[in-house]
Amino acid sequence: MTSDLDLRGVWVPLITPFDAQGAVDVGAIERLCHEYSAAGVSGIVALGTTGEASALEPEEKRVAIDAVIRVCDDAGTRVLVGTGSNNTQETMRATAALADTPSVVGALVVVPYYVRPSVAGIVAHYKAVAAASPVPVIAYNVPSRTGRDMGAAGLLEIASVPNIAGVKQAVATLDADTLEVLASAPAGFGVLGGEDTLLFPLMCMGAVGTISAAAHLCTERFVAMIECGLAGKIDDGRAHAEALLPVIRAAYVDPNPAVFKGVLHAQGRIATPDVRLPLTNGSPEAVQRCLDAVAHASQP
Repeated sequence: MTSDLDLRGVWVPLITPFDAQGAVDVGAIERLCHEYSAAGVSGIVALGTTGEASALEPEEKRVAIDAVIRVCDDAGTRVLVGTGSNNTQETMRATAALADTPSVVGALVVVPYYVRPSVAGIVAHYKAVAAASPVPVIAYNVPSRTGRDMGAAGLLEIASVPNIAGVKQAVATLDADTLEVLASAPAGFGVLGGEDTLLFPLMCMGAVGTISAAAHLCTERFVAMIECGLAGKIDDGRAHAEALLPVIRAAYVDPNPAVFKGVLHAQGRIATPDVRLPLTNGSPEAVQRCLDAVAHASQP
């Protein structure tokens, strides 16, 4: 077993809300963490892609992490922190720094982006980060953002590395590589769905849960769907998946997390819908389309 971190369930990669002055809205972070904990999520991910980590200053990152931890400690909800970059030494430093934050149970580390390393280089990157990390590492395989796909061979190689707990698998299809990893990964290595349209099919094939941006919305129904997958309740899970598909598709019409923030603002849950450049706010049409889909999915 490479790790004893239990990744089962829904993890929400939390947005970073901004107030009217453009500052990180700590109160909104705390409220959202309370809401998602009450809805039954397994954990919150701070500083993921959806949290606009690349647009935050170091002191803002610290403020966001601290706010998430305050609520999650009280609620008994676990916390992961995104620490990955395309610089191995920088990633090692950011991950090692989690030793100062004992409430964090794991680090989400994206495949190095832009530089397009070989699979051997990516594997070496993860080995170095895992060796330096005080907490289990979850790889984030997202070829649409990184330009590289680890494939089954790379993922199964890191699956045997001590202190690597699993992978957020965000590929566009339920492909043969993903199925091979689900079938062959050792105990202690969990596969988390990262492509929101494919979450329930992935659960049916052996995934343990999801890190899902779409679970910002209709959270209780996402939790129910994943629980159905874990329990083998195929018909009930399929009904949830079919109801949630329009929400998921509407939420990604504009680049993540613009529509999510627009919907949360329209629902009165955050003060502004603002994202930071180079992202731009969700269009009114996209936000309304998503609101309509949420309303429909929320019907009994």
